[in-house]
Amino acid sequence: MNPSLDATKDTQIEKPLPFFSQMSQAGFGDKVFQKLTAFFAFLILFLACMTAFTLWHASADSIHKMGWKFLTTSDWDPVQGVFGAIPYVYGTLMSSLLALLIAAPFGIGISLFLTELAPQKLREPVAFLVETLAAIPSVVYGLWGIFLLAPFMREHIDPLLIKYIGGPFFKGPSTGLSLFTAGVILSIMILPTITAISREVFESVPNSYRESAKALGATNWETIQLAVMKPSKVGLLGAIMLALGRALGETMAVTMVIGNRPEVSANLLGASHSMASVIANEFSEAVGDIHVSALAEIGLLLMVITLLLNIAAHLLVWFTTSKFQR
Repeated sequence: MNPSLDATKDTQIEKPLPFFSQMSQAGFGDKVFQKLTAFFAFLILFLACMTAFTLWHASADSIHKMGWKFLTTSDWDPVQGVFGAIPYVYGTLMSSLLALLIAAPFGIGISLFLTELAPQKLREPVAFLVETLAAIPSVVYGLWGIFLLAPFMREHIDPLLIKYIGGPFFKGPSTGLSLFTAGVILSIMILPTITAISREVFESVPNSYRESAKALGATNWETIQLAVMKPSKVGLLGAIMLALGRALGETMAVTMVIGNRPEVSANLLGASHSMASVIANEFSEAVGDIHVSALAEIGLLLMVITLLLNIAAHLLVWFTTSKFQR
């Protein structure tokens, strides 16, 4: 075989086609990719704005009739056309706060165990089992809450809370369908979110931090506290806020265990209601246009609350980051 022919063939194969060569020199592919990604980015913003506009337009009748009374009163009477959102806002915020108070310590603790303390062979199976909880549908959690969690709370947990804590927060009698039960089931639902993100945050901490702490004579707990937890504060805050976002918008599971009674009470063992639950319960049976408009305003209010909490979370992350960098 002639070597010169082989060299000629290789040269012909490696030489790019004129059309693609011109496109590459002009940066055509880069420009298309830039425009496409920019379009997708602005599409998200456009969808958010359209959602807000649609809710605002649908709730115009309720906004015009009720005004600020919608945010300051507790009466909800579709027959009389009187609507007040305070009980639903209270139930949503309190159940989400209870869920965070329960789930955050457990989620962070599980993440620390998986990244710092657990044997290597045990880490992946346990992490898989915890993250599997996120794949369970909300309605399944609700059914589990009705048939198992609520009776267990009524017979075993609530009597202990009433006996040993009592006060305005834990007063009987208890039916098991309560604000506290909703917080418990929400905590189970957001636990995988906190665990997964916290685990990623802890794994991103450089090993040199841990080695430096141990070289200075730190114990395992001191190493975790100083070399792992302290640099991870911003990431942990982000994990908690993402979990809060899911808790605020949860519908079916909360609807099935919260008791669905629009009432503002300090008693956590009493029935309550949430913003997402009232929309799910009443939208299909709304008795008039003003009722539908009030439910749309509930949805708009939920979107505003979520947006404000996200803004507060970003400000808190910025403040924490800047303080840590000093």
